[in-house]
Amino acid sequence: MSSESARILPLKVLAVLSGAVLLAHLAILRGAPMTLGLSQPEPPRAFITRSIELVPARPTSAEQPVAPPAIAPRENTPLPAPKLARQKPAEALTSRDDSVPQPATVINEAEMPDPAATPPKEPSSEDAQLAAVPRPPPDRISAAMAYTVPGSVIIKYKVESNKFPFSAGAELVWRQDGASYEARLELSVFGQTRVQTSRGQVTPEGLAPTRFSDKYRSEVAAHFDREKGKVTFSANTPDVPLLAGAQDRLSILVQLAAMIAGDPGHYPEATTIAIQTIGPRDADTWLFTVGGEETLSLPGGEQATMKLVRNPRQEFDQKVELWLAPALGYLPVRIRITEPNGDFVDQKWLATEGQY
Repeated sequence: MSSESARILPLKVLAVLSGAVLLAHLAILRGAPMTLGLSQPEPPRAFITRSIELVPARPTSAEQPVAPPAIAPRENTPLPAPKLARQKPAEALTSRDDSVPQPATVINEAEMPDPAATPPKEPSSEDAQLAAVPRPPPDRISAAMAYTVPGSVIIKYKVESNKFPFSAGAELVWRQDGASYEARLELSVFGQTRVQTSRGQVTPEGLAPTRFSDKYRSEVAAHFDREKGKVTFSANTPDVPLLAGAQDRLSILVQLAAMIAGDPGHYPEATTIAIQTIGPRDADTWLFTVGGEETLSLPGGEQATMKLVRNPRQEFDQKVELWLAPALGYLPVRIRITEPNGDFVDQKWLATEGQY
């Protein structure tokens, strides 16, 4: 081999080696990840890169939404309405008509609310129950003009009833000293007793009960709270408003006597007398209609009487019939109570002890 051929051979080998190295670099670049090709204009790669930057980034103060920060403090720390109203008191005063009550006055003077400008309060369950006591129409009421309270006396009755085939006994004990009174009605049937008691004051308007009780095995009572104008019950039933002239189921017998004895001519036949009547658990307005005069033959003898009737107004009301005797200060000499199913208890005068 000549010397010239010997020089050409290394050059060919070098060229071949150089080409192989170049091919190897190209192969490495083609197999590299796409994130390395940022310099190439590839829209998909640029879009993906920007989306990655936008997700973790927070908006600037100009781009922050206003609504969420405004809502969050109001939910956690609400501002009182009176403070908001006091921000512009002058404008509220200058823009109103003084002849019309303004709600702004109530808000600005929250410590001293104006009842005329305050909306009416929704009645509670307890207020609704207090207002449920029936009241008779004014034109049906005969107001008492005078009262003559009967003197102390004891009246004994013979009791008849269709519930038992034998007679029983009852006793009305009435005591008063001109300032206070106590009435007690006891019914005894075959060794069992039921006792009603009324206590209170004697006033120019007749009787003013303070407590009424009804005892048969256990006792239930009603309390007259005149300072608060309501009646409360030991049976945990709702309170009721106390109306003027209210009586209980026992004192009403003596109150009717005092009313009629005070002026008998004021109560002609067909007159209606309305009195709020308190029982041991509830209240009602009892309407009595004045009937005619009757002479009764009773176990204790004959008595001239004036009859009063309380007819039922509702399905389960009792019918109450009273015969009042002028000879006994118009105290009842006969009391007949009839249940809606027809059962009755009839108390008839047997004897009198003491002077009325």
